[in-house]
This record gives sequence, C-alpha cells and structure tokens, in this order.
Amino acid sequence: MYAVRLWSVRHARALELAYRGLERVLVAVHPWISRIGYARLERPVAAVEKSLKGLFFDCRMCGACALSSTGMSCSMNCPKSLRNGPCGGVRENGHCEVKPEMVCVWVEAWAGARRMEGGMKILAVQPPVDHRLKDSSSWLRVAREKSGEGAKP
Repeated sequence: MYAVRLWSVRHARALELAYRGLERVLVAVHPWISRIGYARLERPVAAVEKSLKGLFFDCRMCGACALSSTGMSCSMNCPKSLRNGPCGGVRENGHCEVKPEMVCVWVEAWAGARRMEGGMKILAVQPPVDHRLKDSSSWLRVAREKSGEGAKP
C-alpha cells in the first residue's frame, strides 16, 4: 500500500484531473442520483470509494476528504492525524518521528501539491474531522454540494 500511496503523490496532477472529471460526472447525474436517493446509494458508492481510495491513497474513509487540497496525500495517514501541516518532529530526511521508516505525510503532501494545478489549496486550513461522517462517501457529499443541494451528514 505504501508504494502505491507514494505513486499517487508522484502522479498527483493526473489524479487531480481524474477527480475533476469524476466530480463533473457526479454533478451532471445529480438529478438521477436525487431520484434514486442519496441515502439508497450511500452504501454501494462508499464501498467503491473505499476500495479505490484505499488502494491509491491508503484512505481512512474519514468522510471529509481533503486529497485535492493535500497533494493527493491523505493527511489521515499521519500517525498523529494532523490535518493542517506537519508536527515539529519531522526529521531532517523528511521522515516521520513516530514511524521513522515512513516519509512524513506532509512532506509527501507538499511534493504532490507542487505537481497539481490547484496545488495552492494546500494553504487552506482544513476543518476538524466530523467523526459522524466516518465511512460515508465524500464523493456523494461533494456532488450534492456542487449541485446546490447542500451537504447532509
């Protein structure tokens, strides 16, 4: 998983484009999703999302995905679960103080953000994780928000 996670950061630009495409499709099909019902689609979509994002990003399904703002590096992989930048314990070689064999998630995030068109989003402060959203689909939430319906936990 770790090797794929590093691959995802190296290919952040391509993954950013894929995510934008998925977002456009989900917003375009919002009327159909609404007819079927977001609640009815939550479980199957969350299962697909968990599989794909788990493979590519070692996703924790926090429900508040910030991958497009963190260089395609999931901040929830930080042993300290820091959402807004590295702790003071990043080693000189860029590795984590808690898991010395692992490159700091935020070192990865900055590397990925430099590759992305929207890379400056890394400077935006992320809100704390709403734990009520755990294991829910952030894809459906974004589609709902972008279509103007608003998010519902």
